[in-house]
Amino acid sequence: MAARLLLRSAVRAATTCRASPAVALSRGMAAGGIPTDEEQATGLEKKIMNAMKAGSDPYNMINPPSITNKRIVGCVCEEDNTAVVWFWLHEGEAQRCPSCGSHYKLVPHELPH
Repeated sequence: MAARLLLRSAVRAATTCRASPAVALSRGMAAGGIPTDEEQATGLEKKIMNAMKAGSDPYNMINPPSITNKRIVGCVCEEDNTAVVWFWLHEGEAQRCPSCGSHYKLVPHELPH
């Protein structure tokens, strides 16, 4: 008798606690589908993408000429900045401004004779 009562209570508990059948999802993503690179880009990546769309390369390297193997270069960094960041530019690999990250590469220049 006790076994029958225990079995009934277990069956009743199982049927009341059973989750309703899962509703099949028609779509697993938002209405727009997978976002494009332009839609999900933020911060610096978005600025770079917008500049590339406008036709200007944000990594456009500045090539100052020099008759020696090094030259001192000044970078203003921002349009409305009043301070100039001065640094030495050496021949060879491209170098970056220590403040804003603009790329510079020294180009050898020969004086006309």
